[in-house]
Amino acid sequence: MKIIPLKEGNFSASKTKDFTLLTEENFETVKGIKMSVQPFLITTKNDYILLDAGIGWKNEDGASVISGILERENINPGQITKLLFSHLHKDHIDGAVQVTDHGFEATFPNAKMYIQRRELDFAMENKGNPSFDFDILEKLIQLPNIVWMEEDKGQITDEISYEVAGGHTPFMQVFWIRENGETVFYGADDLPQASYLKYHLAYKSDFDGRKAMELRLKWEKEAIENRWKILLYHDLEKAVIEV
Repeated sequence: MKIIPLKEGNFSASKTKDFTLLTEENFETVKGIKMSVQPFLITTKNDYILLDAGIGWKNEDGASVISGILERENINPGQITKLLFSHLHKDHIDGAVQVTDHGFEATFPNAKMYIQRRELDFAMENKGNPSFDFDILEKLIQLPNIVWMEEDKGQITDEISYEVAGGHTPFMQVFWIRENGETVFYGADDLPQASYLKYHLAYKSDFDGRKAMELRLKWEKEAIENRWKILLYHDLEKAVIEV
């Protein structure tokens, strides 16, 4: 199993969820919550697994940052076999859709895309919430290859398991990928940064901050006992940690 961080950059997110790329020049002056946007590609014997799709950030030449990383790894977007969505906030889904002059298409055309149906229902009940990009979301759910997930937990394959954890959003999913005695855990925005394990706090940015905090305590214990590798979607400096 190989872990490839697909970091689009470090950003500042305003109250209206507008993202500004952080640089050495503006890091101290830009207001908002500072975070990375960092999907992950996990390669196993059987799959190329993408964990969330990022915000679709483009570099100064107008090219996709994620596509550039994949190219350096000699991986074509068409090789991605599974795209697992933790939840449907804009910084986790916008990179899954390419808007072209002729409409829109899947960025990863051969990937089965796994979406928790109750998370979609929650999003659609919150029209106007700036955390969601409804233009992209409505295009995303029309794409082929969507697998609608209905259960609270289960197996996608022998290697991939999931659980509806809640916390950050009511129906946010977390994932485990296991191969050859190695376990990778993706807690998405319930465990987005290493500091969330250091400071046991309930964050107001979460739908249910107390539940997210309790889950982190549980996962930390299990991670230590089972030597998980933890993927950090929003950490400014780190991508993968072992606790």
